[in-house]
Formats: sequence, structure tokens, C-alpha cells
Amino acid sequence: MSEKKHRVVITGLGLITPLGNDIKMCWNNLLNGCSGISYLPDDFWPENCKGFPYNFAGFVKNEKEILDESFSSEKQRKSDRFIHLAMIAGRRAILDAGLNSQLPEDRFRFGCVMGVGVGGIRTIEEAARDLYSRGPKKVSPFLIPRSISNQAAGWLSMEWNLQGQISAIVNACSSSGDSIGAAYKNIKDGYADYMLAGGTESSITPLAVSAFGNMRALCSSNKFDDPTKASRPFDLNRAGFVMGEGAACLVLERMDLAEKRGANIYAEIVGFGSTSDAYHITAMQPEARGAIGAIKMALDSAKINESQVGYVNAHGTSTQMNDKIETVALKNVFGEHINPANENHIAVSSTKSMTGHMLGATGASEAIFTILALKNQMLPPTINLENPDPECDLDYVANVAREHKFKYAISNSFGFGGGNSVLVLKK
Repeated sequence: MSEKKHRVVITGLGLITPLGNDIKMCWNNLLNGCSGISYLPDDFWPENCKGFPYNFAGFVKNEKEILDESFSSEKQRKSDRFIHLAMIAGRRAILDAGLNSQLPEDRFRFGCVMGVGVGGIRTIEEAARDLYSRGPKKVSPFLIPRSISNQAAGWLSMEWNLQGQISAIVNACSSSGDSIGAAYKNIKDGYADYMLAGGTESSITPLAVSAFGNMRALCSSNKFDDPTKASRPFDLNRAGFVMGEGAACLVLERMDLAEKRGANIYAEIVGFGSTSDAYHITAMQPEARGAIGAIKMALDSAKINESQVGYVNAHGTSTQMNDKIETVALKNVFGEHINPANENHIAVSSTKSMTGHMLGATGASEAIFTILALKNQMLPPTINLENPDPECDLDYVANVAREHKFKYAISNSFGFGGGNSVLVLKK
């Protein structure tokens, strides 16, 4: 490891979400305020579950063809769908970075870190049904490698012969924000030259929806007739989050190496902060102690002050608790700089209003949305913000995207168990 600190840039992006199966489609739908939320399929619930009032989700759609390009049918059978989505996003990121034909000779300098919130719950659920209905000999020998969280990074490293550090960060909904932060620090501190980092999730299953629904964390379909209206961060009538799925991968690279090979540079990562609320298994600390600490840590590491930030991609889950406490954190850190009464105030938006909450994939997907906002100098909106909560009184870019000139942005991710992850990105 060199004592020299390296600058870290993003040279490749890969994305598959409820808004589309590639970067262009996702970004266009995001700017146009299109929701990716729909009804669950008619055959989703077992017969004895009919009438359970949680019937909305943000699904990835029609990915089979691009999955076959990324992953053979034999490999698909040996892996859970959260791995399938990661393989699509990872391949897209590597190709976008132009590294498919320029992979470094020293593969020990190229690692992979993937954030996963829940992992292969779909595979586990199916195996449990086989066990209790057909006996232990019918449980697949691939149950463990199909379902454990590190296998997304494992498959990606095998596919691209990435021999540096591989790991899975499992920190609830801050998992993939933390994975990008870990990759950033690996390169910055000289442990790697390239990293593939991101997050993946495919946990929209009867068991997971039942569990989140019984926690009263999800938006009930009794509240809204239209699924596209269900995710409404910062709105007074919000009633819980909507589950989503997807995958997002970024190629991080030493800046001098990227410049030497003439890579397209999307943005630079200049800061990262990660803290714990040390408070509750699911609830945020009411005074936003951990979130405030993570934002301040990220700004300190970026060596910028509050007035230099132009945009915040909020965690913004559409729950009563999260939206209020995140607003408290932002007002505490940014003060008058985020006050909408000021002409050059910091704008905030929640792209979960369109994607739903992709759990372990959400931090990486929102980091990509933030990067695209910086690159294009456009702010994605918070849709369904029709009746703002008086306690959520910032500029949330309500309903319509807009142009905005800014150099720095932050992306927030907060998770169950008290994890807080904040990235600072520079145009």
C-alpha cells in the first residue's frame, strides 16, 4: 500500500430497476416522473393469503433476454435472482467503462464489493416449501450457494476474473452506499486500482412482503387505488414505503489511470461517511444523531463546506418517521443553505417516489441517479408530492424535474439497525 492518497473517479455505470433495463431508459423515465410501481401478479399470493392488503411493488420487467447475454442458463440455475440482476448490472458497468477489452494485467488490483440487504430469500422460501412438503432429500444442494449474500460479488469476480478483494456488505438499506464507500477507500488508500461496486436485491416474495407488511412499514393497497400513487415521500398522506427490486453497479478507478487510458469520467467521489444510530433495530434515532454524523463526516472527508453542496438525493422512503427525521438531519447540517426562502438553496429529492425502495440496491441506484443529475445538471423530481407535510418543509423538487447548476451532491442511505451511509460526489 502506498502512503499517497489517490483520487477516485467513476468510469462505468450499470443499472436495472423498475424504471427500465438500462441507464438511458431509467434516466428518461426518472426525469419524466414516471412511476415503476405496479400491482403484484395475480398468482403472487398463495390461496390462503388472498385479501392481504399489500399488493404494490416495483418490479424489474422483461430482463430475460439481457440476462441470457450476461449469464448462461446453466449458471442461472445455480444462482438466485438477486445474483442474476447483479450480473446484468455488473456486465453493463464493465462494458460502459470500456474495461472488457482493457482489463489490467494485475487482476489482484481489481476487486468487487456488492451490497445486499436480504439476499436469496426467494431460494430459501422455495427450499422451505420443498422440505416440509417433500422431505429433506428434495432440498437443492445449491440452496446455500444460490442464496448467501456474498455470491453476487463472487459470481461477478469469476465472470471477469477480478482477483482483488471481494466482499458483500450487508447493512440493510445502507448496504450498497457502504459498498461504494468501501470501494472508494480501497482505491484512495492504495489497496486497489479498480473496483466494481454496487448493490442488488430481489426480495419481493410472499414471505418478505408479509413480514414488512406486518411491521406496518409498507404502504397498504387499502390506502390508494393506483399503485403509481403509493410511494409519496414527504407528502402528508404518505402511508409507508413500497418494495422495489433491481441492481446497480459502478466502476471506480484511480483517476490517473482513467485519464491515462482516456476513459469517460462521469464524476469523482470525494467524500464518504458511515455511522450508527446505536438506538433501535428498525427506528431512526429521533434527533437524527447518526444521520447528522454521517453527513458531517462525509463533508469533512470531502473537505468542502455546507454551502458548496447543490443537491441531496434523499433516502426519502415515504414513511412518516424517515421523512421527518431526514429533514431534521438536513436542516441541522445545512442550516440556512437548505432553506427554500434563500435564492441559491440546496434542492432535495427522493427518487424512491418512482422506483420504490430497492433495499440493498437502493444506495447504489441512487448514487447513479445523483451522478447523472451532476453530469446533466438536471434534478430528478419527487413525484406524488401533492400535499406537503408541514414538518417536511424543504425544496423537494415536487413533481417536475428542473435544470440546476451545481458542482457537488450527496446521496443518503439509512437502514434498519441504525446504519447511515453518505456519499459526496463531484461533477
